Amino acid sequence: MSYLAYQFKDVPVGFRKLLFLNWPVVFLITAVSGFGFLMLYSVAGGSMNPWVTPQVQRFGLGLAVMVSMAMVPIWFWRNMAVVGYLVALILLVAVDIVGVERNGSQRWLDLRFMDFQPSEMMKITLIMLLAAYYDWLPLSKVSKPVWILVPLLFIAAPAYLVLSQPDLGTTILLVSGGGAIMFLAGVHWAYFATVIGAVIGLVTAVFQSRGTGWQVLKDYQYRRIDTFIDPTQDPLGAGYHITQAKIALGSGGWTGRGYMQGTQSRLNFLPEKHTDFIFTTLAEEFGFLGAFGLLILYALIIIFCVQSAVTNKDRFASLITMGVAVTFFLFFSVNMAMVMGLAPVVGVPLPLVSYGGSAMLVLMVAFGLVQSAHVHKPR
Repeated sequence: MSYLAYQFKDVPVGFRKLLFLNWPVVFLITAVSGFGFLMLYSVAGGSMNPWVTPQVQRFGLGLAVMVSMAMVPIWFWRNMAVVGYLVALILLVAVDIVGVERNGSQRWLDLRFMDFQPSEMMKITLIMLLAAYYDWLPLSKVSKPVWILVPLLFIAAPAYLVLSQPDLGTTILLVSGGGAIMFLAGVHWAYFATVIGAVIGLVTAVFQSRGTGWQVLKDYQYRRIDTFIDPTQDPLGAGYHITQAKIALGSGGWTGRGYMQGTQSRLNFLPEKHTDFIFTTLAEEFGFLGAFGLLILYALIIIFCVQSAVTNKDRFASLITMGVAVTFFLFFSVNMAMVMGLAPVVGVPLPLVSYGGSAMLVLMVAFGLVQSAHVHKPR
């Protein structure tokens, strides 16, 4: 690519920068989104409305935003990290005051032309802020306790606001993504081992306390855990969603029932078939091979992002690229684990495939940062 850029050195800078784009990532993102358009068309019963048309429009807008952001020097995004984080934090507070409530959760702001979910924005601005913080902080201070408290506060503030919405899935992603940035920045592993040990101890205490005088959770909360472990205990109640998802996953077999032939989705047995549970529709219609193909595309996106990060000599650019890659991995791994019954149903969409304006646009902004880091890395 550098050779091509040299050959076109007389071309205006803006056009020449296009040669430095991480084009494999662009093509892979488009391919995954194409999967999404096909599945949304299927779950709509062979119609472009109500989901495919707006999703295509959002992807087109997101693609334009991604390329535009790639043309902007990475130092600009470093300088905007604090501003972006504060704006996202203010919007999260606004959600608590004037947010739109749906299904018992207050997570959205009504922008008239679309409902915007500030917690999606926070996933990216938190990564930006932590990357900028560790770019500024000398390596000798990274593992000092006093300097660890600052990023913990950066993570804790939005995590508390999102958890109170309530949105457990996004809270997990915020904490995990922030922790990943701290680990990649060089924070000593002993801190993470301590946290993991504390979590294991807490979970053990929760289970051991059941039926005792110091029981930690309420009885109904333990029943929810029982239903998660064995959905057949309440197949028509709390276990209904995951039971139907497993039926769809299993009935797909190796090659699937065929495009638009999935009975679970077409007969409306699947819940949220166009958002959280869209992966089960894909697995039912295209089988193991189709689901594995999507996984390969996801894996390739991460591989190209990691390759770009490890070859980038700019610390902020490298950290933000790795941060986006980790967050992207958490997106699809949590969603797939959720619909397969390996994790609780926490409402995490499948990236670039599930229907949703905020998730699509914010993810394209994240890849815009990755592209900016790649285009402007020292060569």
